[in-house]
Amino acid sequence: MIRRNASRILTKFSIGNSLNVSSGRCSSSQTRFLHNDPNSDLVLSDVQKKTIYALSTPVGKAGVAVIRVSGPDALEVWKNVVKNNSKQLIEPEPWKMQRCKIVHPERNEALDDALAVFFKSPKSFTTEDVLELHIHSGRAIISSVLAALSALPFCRLAEPGEFTRRAFNGGRLDLTQVEGLKDLIEAETESQRRIALQAAGGASRAGFEHLRSEIIHCLAMVEALIDFGEGEDLEEGVFEEARTKAIQLNKAIRGHLEDGRRGEIIRSGLRLAIFGPPNAGKSSLLNFLAQREAAIVTSVPGTTRDILELSLDIGGLPLIVADTAGLRTTDDLVESIGIERARNMVQGSNVALCVLSLSEIYDTTTSSVHIPPSIKELITTETCFLLNKSDLLTTPPLEEQIRKALGQNAWIVSLESGQGTLEFLRAFEDMLKQRYDADGDQGASVPLVTHARHRAHLISASQFIDSFLQYPSEDIVLGAEELRYAAQSVGKIGGLIDVEDILDAVFRDFCIGK
Repeated sequence: MIRRNASRILTKFSIGNSLNVSSGRCSSSQTRFLHNDPNSDLVLSDVQKKTIYALSTPVGKAGVAVIRVSGPDALEVWKNVVKNNSKQLIEPEPWKMQRCKIVHPERNEALDDALAVFFKSPKSFTTEDVLELHIHSGRAIISSVLAALSALPFCRLAEPGEFTRRAFNGGRLDLTQVEGLKDLIEAETESQRRIALQAAGGASRAGFEHLRSEIIHCLAMVEALIDFGEGEDLEEGVFEEARTKAIQLNKAIRGHLEDGRRGEIIRSGLRLAIFGPPNAGKSSLLNFLAQREAAIVTSVPGTTRDILELSLDIGGLPLIVADTAGLRTTDDLVESIGIERARNMVQGSNVALCVLSLSEIYDTTTSSVHIPPSIKELITTETCFLLNKSDLLTTPPLEEQIRKALGQNAWIVSLESGQGTLEFLRAFEDMLKQRYDADGDQGASVPLVTHARHRAHLISASQFIDSFLQYPSEDIVLGAEELRYAAQSVGKIGGLIDVEDILDAVFRDFCIGK
């Protein structure tokens, strides 16, 4: 808000100081200045330059690079830099790609043979006039075209995320769609792409807007009761109906909150901790998952002393896999620090995979399994088990025997010979997809909450609804205020309530051309 007010003040100050105060009129050059006339001799500040440009594709050698221009003077950019057969193209046909030459506006020098398309407001991404220049993606070509645009006095280089922010300001997107668009650009796995695409397409917007409209409807009933009262103007039971609706709303909100943070976890990546006693094959498992020698593997216990992390795509799910130090009692100071870090990593992970040496924990005479005392305290009902080194046993047990002792998520493999590894990987992928409901079926529910910001506002809304339900009918005015706060909390998720610091945080991490 302060930044917006400062921009308004600076704009007024600059315009006011360019006017001919004594005569009360504007000179011709001052008139051109006020209308952002490209022929004006006066230099506009960045605040006054409303037309922005930027490279919208990654830097580097490729077939095509796209430079995007947006703002009230996008058509002037076309007139200055786009030509065809040595003739200027005065009026472009909107939404139609045209072959042209990009020229320097001052030297009239041809810079590239290109394609250009003009999007007329409001049917564009930003809701403003937009020009896209599709040029060859060479470093020298891109630099020369950007330099040509910088020579236009009414254009400036866009700030990171400014195109998307203009789309937000124009009503093309709400904040959930902006976040979804950013997540879609950064998506590295299939599950991340699927969730981000839903948000960018407006599914989250519709979900949150439905919650907000239902709260407002509930508030409207309460406000009507305050204004008219039950009797001749309103039928009986309006307050009880509002309470019933509020209870249902709160149940729906809590259902979204009690989703195991599935959306946030998939968006940021599941944290998988590999743990177990020394020399059980934890680093070998990491190398198998990464399909490369990511960790040092030796027969010496205690080789891994610190946490080694890798980002992997397993079954379309993003995993941050951590190989931890072997858990045992030791007097080595460095190793003991690594063991403590390993314990903390396991306790803070989304998925814990315990790797054990089958020959050391399985008693062939009694057909029983013995968990080492050093790791027992880290075992939970959600822990997965991988029993390695099955090749060292002449007659390894059946997996059904092991699962009776350790649970369904237990597998027998030999990472040395590869026996059982592919079966383990397929079963492990299926377990993760089932646990996080990311199997890609069309009927699978898409999580509504994908950012911590969404969760915080929904928690606030739920608390306000709880407060409303505590008020008796005699305090209905106070109850209505709680519902109003609840509606505002949900509205903040989509940006309906203008909070400047939230907007800055959302847009600042975008690339410049977006």
